[in-house]
Amino acid sequence: MTDTTPQPIYLADYTPPNWLVEDVSLTFVLDPTATRVRSTIRFAPNPDARSRDFFLHGEHLNLTHAAIDGAEITPEMVDGGLTAEVPDTAFTWEAEVEISPETNTALSGLYMSNGMYCTQCEAEGFRRITFYPDRPDVMAPFRVRIEGDMPVLLSNGNPTGSGEGWAEWHDPWPKPAYLFALVAGELIAREDKFTTMSGKEVDLKLWVRPGDEGKTAFGMEALKASMKWDEEVYGREYDLDIFQIVAVSDFNMGAMENKGLNIFNTSAVLASPETSTDANFERIEAIIAHEYFHNWTGNRITCRDWFQLSLKEGLTVFRDQQFSGDMRSKAVCRINDVIALRGRQFREDNGPLAHQVQPDSFVEINNFYTATIYEKGAELIGMMKTMVGEEEYYKALDLYFTRHDGEAATIEDWVRVFEDSTGRDLTQFRRWYKQAGTPRLKVTDDFKDGTYTLHLEQETPPTPGQDKKLPQHIPVAVGLIGPNGDEVVPTQVLELTEARQSFTFDGLGAKPTPSILRHFSAPVILQRDSSPAERAFLLAHDTDPFNKWEAGRALAKDVLIAMVTGEDAPLSDYHEALTVMLRDDSLDPAFRALAMGLPGQDDLAQTLFDAGVTPDPQKIHRASETLKQATAEHLQDLLPRLSAEMEVDAPYEPNAEQAGKRALGLELLKLTNRLDGGAAAQALYESADNMTHRLGALGCLLDVDKGSNELADFRTRFEGDALVMDKWFAMQVAHTDPEKAADLADTLTKDPAFNWKNPNRFRALFGALSMNQAGFHHASGKAYALLADWLIKLDPVNPQITARMTTAFETWRRYDADRQDMMTAALKRIAATDGLSRDSQEMVGRMLGD
Repeated sequence: MTDTTPQPIYLADYTPPNWLVEDVSLTFVLDPTATRVRSTIRFAPNPDARSRDFFLHGEHLNLTHAAIDGAEITPEMVDGGLTAEVPDTAFTWEAEVEISPETNTALSGLYMSNGMYCTQCEAEGFRRITFYPDRPDVMAPFRVRIEGDMPVLLSNGNPTGSGEGWAEWHDPWPKPAYLFALVAGELIAREDKFTTMSGKEVDLKLWVRPGDEGKTAFGMEALKASMKWDEEVYGREYDLDIFQIVAVSDFNMGAMENKGLNIFNTSAVLASPETSTDANFERIEAIIAHEYFHNWTGNRITCRDWFQLSLKEGLTVFRDQQFSGDMRSKAVCRINDVIALRGRQFREDNGPLAHQVQPDSFVEINNFYTATIYEKGAELIGMMKTMVGEEEYYKALDLYFTRHDGEAATIEDWVRVFEDSTGRDLTQFRRWYKQAGTPRLKVTDDFKDGTYTLHLEQETPPTPGQDKKLPQHIPVAVGLIGPNGDEVVPTQVLELTEARQSFTFDGLGAKPTPSILRHFSAPVILQRDSSPAERAFLLAHDTDPFNKWEAGRALAKDVLIAMVTGEDAPLSDYHEALTVMLRDDSLDPAFRALAMGLPGQDDLAQTLFDAGVTPDPQKIHRASETLKQATAEHLQDLLPRLSAEMEVDAPYEPNAEQAGKRALGLELLKLTNRLDGGAAAQALYESADNMTHRLGALGCLLDVDKGSNELADFRTRFEGDALVMDKWFAMQVAHTDPEKAADLADTLTKDPAFNWKNPNRFRALFGALSMNQAGFHHASGKAYALLADWLIKLDPVNPQITARMTTAFETWRRYDADRQDMMTAALKRIAATDGLSRDSQEMVGRMLGD
């Protein structure tokens, strides 16, 4: 019997490619079910290779012709590709294959989206297009000819010719196959130009389907802002004559940085005030920047192999976070980044899916496009910048770009650049890339005779495959605040390198209050006994915006945990501190909106679990509702005045100033909603001239079990807009009573508008269900069973989305025995499915500990 268990690939087994590619010529003759792809590839022996064996990757390809130096051959078809006898010296390979884009529902390789041809080749989609050494360290320039009846025919690089039914493109910059792109369809472009710092004029085109032209202005401005910022901050100039973006409605990811031709999920580029929220605008701005920044950190310098994925993704996330901070509020952006990190990456680190930033092995690389690779990878870049300082950081980056331009580099190359540039030994810091898990930083202190001492202790819990952890190199940014609220010691970066270390501060007149881990200087969990009074003091006086917010959040968490466990909750301390913060007009409204938000219910469940308490999702939900109601009643006299101050008396703009006022206004509306039964929310829905207010008001109405008329109106207004209908599906499940969540989700799957094969629509519905914590973890287990049913149905159609959505079950070990049994039963049912994809097999196996 053949063993069908997916076999892992190991970093330790890496070998250089046997053959390098000098140039590639491709001709596509497009047809929905019988596209022909002709390839002419010049191969040369790699002097660093250990073998001259010849192997090309290929999947779902019908080979119709192959030749070497013009002589016909019959290659041997093997698992995952083909082999052939080849000369010892350079040669030209020719082949023709036939593929069927229309039936390619996996959305990897060349596929069709509503009649439009498009590609997604990262990580290993190019092997679904033609036979090729589909690995990141094989880089070559590409020439592409596209023949077909579509009016717009696009590929990477610069256009070199076109005519009736054909177009040709040349990308002169060597690239790996995963950066290849092709788009063909009925499209309309918003056009603009950008002049680079050296004076070169670049054509800019943002391509959309007819009817979406009105949603492209913001995306184009975000692109130009990104290009300007990358020149000014990193000195990186764009290197082609044209830069293009295409919006695609069926796309597994947010966007893709294909060289010169970025392909975007429509949700990540289309925007208008009537259809997009402020959060949508901010996300679009960040994603456009991210994909553009990849031109240097990912394209010009790519990764040697997929174990180095964070080399391009972590660095580019860090760069787009910097950009967002410069475009908007640094403090608010940093807080949002940390909320996302804790909500996704800390959860990953604390469960069966924990893995290193640089993994040692994987079964399916698609499963490693994770928060650990992206967000934790970005935190590592931030820590290096914190330790070496601003000037040394940019000096090291200049060396990185100079030394590795045009190369497929490694994380070791990256760290070595910093060592060579700054003279620092970062041997211990490299552990951040190789040790999984989130370190716990325990802090105690004492004060005697004017000397204040901080005692720091670090420990990282075991993770799958890694029981024993060595001490990390942790930069801990600390400031000290005196009893009168003045900062007596400004921010200093303490470098913790041992399991236990102490740091002293002399010459103090009184015991200060420490502000620890300022700007969230390291991705750790801070453990320190602190009183509600101290948290309130920091919320009022801390000069570091992140720690100011953190103090209020910790105070709210104290209240909620006490409510869940039946202890005395410090409610008055929380409400007094919250009132002082809200009354402080010097604080950015966006910051105050974030400070009003409560810790997420998933966060509370993890906190209880870490404390040895089995979390009850229903109790957590009730505690959150109780605190919200108590806060509304406490602030009822303040709400009208503050709400009036947050009104924007100007035409809608998605800028930071207006968005901050709307954010705080909606947070206040959520409290007012509990007092007036939805009257103010209904009025806002009826008067709204933008999606931020309309959707926020609708959510408030659903929270108080109202809004049926508004929900129907919302659908009537927007049923022709797929992205807004995604909101319609998600909103209902997110805001329903947990008792009804699974049943409502099940009902919505029967709605004619539920196109389950569209990744955005599937994620909208089932992502909302999994995030409705009390609803998803309802004691009946209905939600577990429903999601498992649909994942089994989706897997043969789109294994990538299926595998990613299985992560809803990753926290099963937290809960009581009944919930554990039901979740593992759901996972085992998925695992037992005949023909389950490699993607899903790996994820389910890791969660079950197989």
